[in-house]
Amino acid sequence: MKKLLSILTIAFLLSSCVGNDQKILRTSIGKINKVMVVVKMSDWTGDIGQEIRNSFGELMVGLPQPETILSVSQVAPDGFSSMMKGSRNILIISEGDKENFSIRKNIYAKPQTVVYVQAKDDAGIIKILQERKEEIRRTFLDADIAFTQNIFEGQVDENVKYKTLDNLGLSLLIPDKFKTVDDTGEFLWLRNHLTSGIAKSGSNNILVYSVPLGDETQVADSIVAVRNMIGKKYIPGSKPETMHMITEEAYTPYTFDAIIDGKKAYETRGKWEVKNDFMAGPFLNYTVIDKKNNRLVIVEGFTYAPSVNKRAFLFELEAIAKSLKIK
Repeated sequence: MKKLLSILTIAFLLSSCVGNDQKILRTSIGKINKVMVVVKMSDWTGDIGQEIRNSFGELMVGLPQPETILSVSQVAPDGFSSMMKGSRNILIISEGDKENFSIRKNIYAKPQTVVYVQAKDDAGIIKILQERKEEIRRTFLDADIAFTQNIFEGQVDENVKYKTLDNLGLSLLIPDKFKTVDDTGEFLWLRNHLTSGIAKSGSNNILVYSVPLGDETQVADSIVAVRNMIGKKYIPGSKPETMHMITEEAYTPYTFDAIIDGKKAYETRGKWEVKNDFMAGPFLNYTVIDKKNNRLVIVEGFTYAPSVNKRAFLFELEAIAKSLKIK
């Protein structure tokens, strides 16, 4: 009996310690799409740093101004202070006898993603960075998507109902700052006017609609035609008889494979413009193959923010689109 009580006491103390550790984790800090790199200055200014900048510094497609996929900053290991450890996204580069690549969550703060890369020399570290480039980028981007969606959950007005979402059997995390422009039951257009900062004359927009599923092998090739059709029908310019939204004719959009709500989908990034007018900007389109209901579900975001960087606006729209659930 005494032995049993001892075991239970130890188990209780251990569980209490774990609970306390979790409670004392502070809230992480840092901007969206930014990664702190912990690496020696000599490595940062050498080939390792160049490899990191090349990877994270690739330009995001579909934007009118050049903007990188992720922003990076560097701190030396001996300068990796308590304050620095509160960063939300961290990449730690080190040398060691064994090659190692690992991803851990909530080490110093919460939410937090820490990626470790270790090898015995520069060549080994660069090899891991090259082989894992896409995985590392996607890890940090997905973490920021989840972080952003968590914020949105606290900004949703549960009293607002959208006919189109109800009719199509869809749900989205839509912050209450987005207001309805059109909600026909078949087509939803929401807009957030950018009322502060240098982009105060612009807006962020969300579109939701569906079209019948035809030949599944032709879906990717039909995305531009479908969005042009929707633009002509629902998104007029200042002179509706001659102006409406189209896909910019001088810029070929990029289309990638994607998964949304566990279903095959296509992600398309490109530029929109208003026919016979001077308005233009970037768009992000997710076309989801909903075989069960024999249709394509489309969630699109587009931004109008002249003369300012737009990566953050598109990322917000991406987080909303990726919250899609088909009931």
